Amino acid sequence: MMPIQDTIRLQKEALGIHEYAFMNTGDLVFSQGVRNLCEMNSCGEYGKTWACPPGVGTMEECQSKLLRYQHFFVFTTLHPLEDSYDFEGMMEGKERHRERCPAIAALFEKEYQDVFILSAEGCGRCERCTYPDAPCRFPDTLYPSIESYCVEVNRLAASAGIHYINGANTVTYFGCIFYDPTA
Repeated sequence: MMPIQDTIRLQKEALGIHEYAFMNTGDLVFSQGVRNLCEMNSCGEYGKTWACPPGVGTMEECQSKLLRYQHFFVFTTLHPLEDSYDFEGMMEGKERHRERCPAIAALFEKEYQDVFILSAEGCGRCERCTYPDAPCRFPDTLYPSIESYCVEVNRLAASAGIHYINGANTVTYFGCIFYDPTA
């Protein structure tokens, strides 16, 4: 079997990956400030979905879950916008990003027994989430938001050597896949 690094390099364009890096979880920066933004409901998803707080757990629980892995893969997808106010284009880009995540995750799931995926801004799979009244309908494809796990994405991008912002009239979405080669 080809190492995952080679598979990603060869399939990067077909997967729609703009930039990526393989990292150690010790490089993550967690911030209560990121969770505070969630609690202020800055994206409108707080308390509405299993992919966002408080459904994902406390900051400590999230941090503990990520740090039980040794490694993670961070990637971005890049989407053009008509202009910097193109909200519809931003939402379309987010949906295209979410559509790409399962194919990227599948590459890791073929090679590693225990894989955990974080994506962009909530789940969006169901028209109405079951949170908090019933368990998630699709727990195997529920990809919580990176920010919901209190990760500072701008600092993650800097330490990965990838762009947080990719120029005017674009939007960049991030994903992370946590894995442990010894699992």
